[in-house]
Amino acid sequence: MSVALAPSLLSADFSRLGDAARACEDGGADWIHFDVMDGHFVPNLTVGPIVLRALRKATRVPFDVHLMIEEPLSTLDQYLDAGAARVAVHVEAEPHLHRFAQHVRGRGVNPGVAINPGTALASLDEALLFVDFVLVMTVDPGWGGQAFIEGSLDRVGRLSEMIRRAGSRATIAVDGGVGPDNIAPLVRAGARHFVAGASVFSDGDVPGSIRRLREAAGSAGTLRA
Repeated sequence: MSVALAPSLLSADFSRLGDAARACEDGGADWIHFDVMDGHFVPNLTVGPIVLRALRKATRVPFDVHLMIEEPLSTLDQYLDAGAARVAVHVEAEPHLHRFAQHVRGRGVNPGVAINPGTALASLDEALLFVDFVLVMTVDPGWGGQAFIEGSLDRVGRLSEMIRRAGSRATIAVDGGVGPDNIAPLVRAGARHFVAGASVFSDGDVPGSIRRLREAAGSAGTLRA
């Protein structure tokens, strides 16, 4: 099983998002990640479905959408209509995760559940049976460029064991402070999908940054299924 990379446009130049999306495609990104924030669930405001719809014309790379918003079901269809290929909502924000997963999967889109660093993994017990992926936040959501929270590596390992014991097919995605220095240990802990913002966009060489992340992930050795 290989790893997948989703550069986060939160760390890109917002005046040149089309160029950023095309650079991600040139670099071979598996998805382009959208951090949708409403200023209530997290203390920031970012993009909405109109931006996704506009950027859908700029790239063929699938869109990975992370809804950090209150009442996500109320606007979910707008993101699906705008071209989302994967959507994650927070376990802390959506009490009807089964309804969410059924609806999203019925639209041909992969449903996922996200979890904040301070939320117990036990809150995912039931959701593991009907989502396609778990997005583990390794920073407190709201801002790009934050440092990876100590202890998150162990948390990913514990979640991987939970998934195995539940007989779930869900995969683990990681978002927050991901870079060449920590991606290999995260792979060994069980993560397979990675959202990376600052480590992709900070030096202006998006394709090169994506390549370096892949090379670092590959140093983890043989991946377990």
